[in-house]
Order: sequence, then C-alpha cells, then structure tokens
Amino acid sequence: MSAMINLADLQGNILRGYTKKPYVRYLILEVADRVAARRWLAASTSGRSDGVPQITSGDWGASKPDTCFNIGLTYEGLRALGTPSASLEMFPNEFIEGMTARALKLGDVGPSAPETWPKPFNEPKRIHLIATIYAEQAEQLDDVQKRALADTSAVTLVGTREGCSFPDDRVHFGYRDNIMQPRFEGIHDSDRYDDGQPRAPLGTVLLGHRTNLEGLMWRVPQPEELGHNGTFNAFRVLKQDVAGFEEYLDQAADELLKDTRAVGELLPPGAEAKICQILSIEGPTPRAALREIVAANLCGRWRDGTPLALSADVPDPNLVKAADFDYVGESRCPYGAHIRRSNPRGGQIVQRVANNSRRLVRRGVPYGPAYDRTQPRKPEPERGLLGNFIGANLGAQFEAMSCDWLNLGLQDPRITGSNDPVTGANDPAASWFDLPLKSGSTIRLRGLPRFVSTQGGAYAFLPSLRAIRYLGSLTT
Repeated sequence: MSAMINLADLQGNILRGYTKKPYVRYLILEVADRVAARRWLAASTSGRSDGVPQITSGDWGASKPDTCFNIGLTYEGLRALGTPSASLEMFPNEFIEGMTARALKLGDVGPSAPETWPKPFNEPKRIHLIATIYAEQAEQLDDVQKRALADTSAVTLVGTREGCSFPDDRVHFGYRDNIMQPRFEGIHDSDRYDDGQPRAPLGTVLLGHRTNLEGLMWRVPQPEELGHNGTFNAFRVLKQDVAGFEEYLDQAADELLKDTRAVGELLPPGAEAKICQILSIEGPTPRAALREIVAANLCGRWRDGTPLALSADVPDPNLVKAADFDYVGESRCPYGAHIRRSNPRGGQIVQRVANNSRRLVRRGVPYGPAYDRTQPRKPEPERGLLGNFIGANLGAQFEAMSCDWLNLGLQDPRITGSNDPVTGANDPAASWFDLPLKSGSTIRLRGLPRFVSTQGGAYAFLPSLRAIRYLGSLTT
C-alpha cells in the first residue's frame, strides 16, 4: 500500500495489471437513458454482489478476485451522463475531439483511416463507455456480461471485442511481450519485473499528482472528486499482418545472404546453430538465423525477450527478463528499433527533456488465432492486439510518442524521416531501416510494408471510484 495514495480509490487496471486473468472482453456501450445510466454507475460501486458487477479497485485485499470489471468513459459518454458543461470544458482538447479526429497525428491513414473502421467504431459519437471484463475462465465472461447488461434501460451494447493471452506473454509476431512497465514511486508490485529506469512519479499516470516535468502538473477537471486520481486511456484495436511480417523476414534474409558484411558481422561464424537452438528453430541454417536477427533488430529484442542492448549476437535465456539496461554510448540496439523508439530510456535524444516524459502503462491482449507458419491459411483470419495505452496526458504522452517518435523519428537525426519498423505507418515505396554492424557502418533494409493497422479505438477517461460515485449521483 502506498503512503502517497489510497489504492482503493483507483481502478485496479491502472497501476497494476491483471496478469493472472488471460481472458478479456470489452463491452462497448451507449447510454440509453441518462438517469438509469447514473443508477447503473452508482450500483457498480455499491458493494453489492447481486447486481451490476462491482468496479475492481487497486486494493485487492488478501486475495485477487476471480473476475475484474473496469470502465472508461469517452467525452461523449460524460456528456450523455449530464456532466456539467463547466467540467467538460476542463478536459484536454484531444480527449474532447476524440481519437478519430486525431487520426493524422496518430498515423491512422490509408488502411488505418477511421473511415475504414468497422462497427461500432464507425459511429464514435455512440461510444460512451468501454467496460472491460477480465476473467480466469472463458465462461466467466458471459456471466459478468449478463449482469452488466441486465438493466437494458441504462446502457445499450453496440459492440464487443474479445482477446486471450498467449502462454509466456507471447504476441502474434512471436515476441515475448509485457516485460517492461513503469514502476511508480511508493507503489510495490510483486508481479512486476525489476526495472533499471527511474521510478515514475504518480503524475505520469494519475491526475492531481507530481509529474517528472519540474513545476508542471496536468490540469485536473473540476470538481476535484471528478478529476482527481483519474487518467486517460487510448484504446486501440490493432490488426497485425503476421503472415506479411514473416514474408518480409524471408525477403530480408535472402538479401542479406548476398551481402558479405551481413554474413560476417551480423551473423558471426557458427552463430546460426546457437540462435536456432535457443529459439527452437528447426534446421539451423544461416538464412533461418538471419531471419531472427532481422526480427530482433526491428523490435530491439530477440523473440524470446532478450534485449539486443545486452546481447546483440545471440539470444541469452538468462537475460530474457533483464531490465537494467540502457542505450548510453554505442549500444548495439538500432536507433530505429521499436522498443528504443517508444522508450529511449537514458539514451541521448534530441528532445533530451522528453526521455522519461512519455512513458505509458501498456495493457494489451492478443485477439484472433495464433499464426502457424508451417500451416498458412488462405485467406489468413484477422488477428491482432487489443491495446490500452494509459497516461495522464494523451497529447504529451501517447500522441507525442505516436507522432514524433514512432512515425517521424524526431528523437534522433539518424532515423528522422523513417517510421517504426513494426508498428509504424510504413509504405514499401519509401520505408527503410538501418541494421547496425560491429564496424560502425550500417546495412539499409528497404521496402517494409505496414504490418499493423488500426481497426478501431477510442479515447477514454478512467475515473476514480469516487468520480464514478459522483457521476452516479448527478441530478441535473
């Protein structure tokens, strides 16, 4: 328990994740009746177990609950509930405008453009609440959903999205994920890996608390009970072209086999046997090893989770969960690698003051069937990630990271003009990525297609439990 904050006032999926609950379902809801919806919110914090599911707080007590239930409210949702205009005007611009209006800044163009999003995301003004159910067993999702939607006069279900975690925290592209999250001052989380980065002040993610920008605190919408201890979430449905990713690794490996620098410097003599053994790849050939070297460089980690900054030549099972590393000096992790672009740690960047200012809490779960490279399907079913990117300021954290770092490369002139190789808005006609060599030179890969496209999303405010009670008590 933190001496700085009452965890029982926070929604439980903000500072600590539900790591033991692999099944997740998102209920996308519209307010059907203002008064009934307020009653529904009030009931969700009543302490009763026989009606609306109770909001899970950050204080789990002696044991974690079997299922967890949390909510986020869009600007349209707050307005539909009758939140006073004076309060609504105090929310930040990007939240008021909503995710679809911010598409260009987020790189949501072409196949990611909002006009291509399926229901219910094609009608953003109808998305008022996003309720999330986390469960240990799949059948528990139906039970919680039934209770949540029992009062049909309060909210209307306009859509759902459902996902399930893979073993060992794997994601569709084959990487081990969910290794790094910010650790917060005064908060102990036994499930979180040690992290060599500075502890983040609570204001990184919670309104009303100190940030790591000296003298700056984000504005708290008033009244205090509405805004204090709240935060913002960028909920994203991210379709992943796993087959295209694997095909690109084939293409890149074939090109590198023709380059003597690659075979000598990227792939040291005899290293293919060790790489393939550790990553459980049959047939230890140079081509198979080069595929994995390219995959490791694009991400910044080997697919087993080993940080490239600590072991650039081969993956190391002893370093899979290693957290104490940095990009200071001549790191072997490429400047353009995904994890380095999204979190430059203590490495030198142009916007030096921003090094730790854009850290986010990331909660994500895969959706769709796992990809089997040995048995491809035609056509491949849709698969991807249901992602939540949580921070105290959408513009300064999520949007700035997405625009400046992932899609423009403004943190370092050596990658400016390129997009993130894994998640960026790439076009094969113009995309490029530099593989660093031991000699100090680079090999430039070209023709990266877009591997991740947005298929929906919304900006949501995650209110404190006190704020939920406040909204439930509105009478105007």
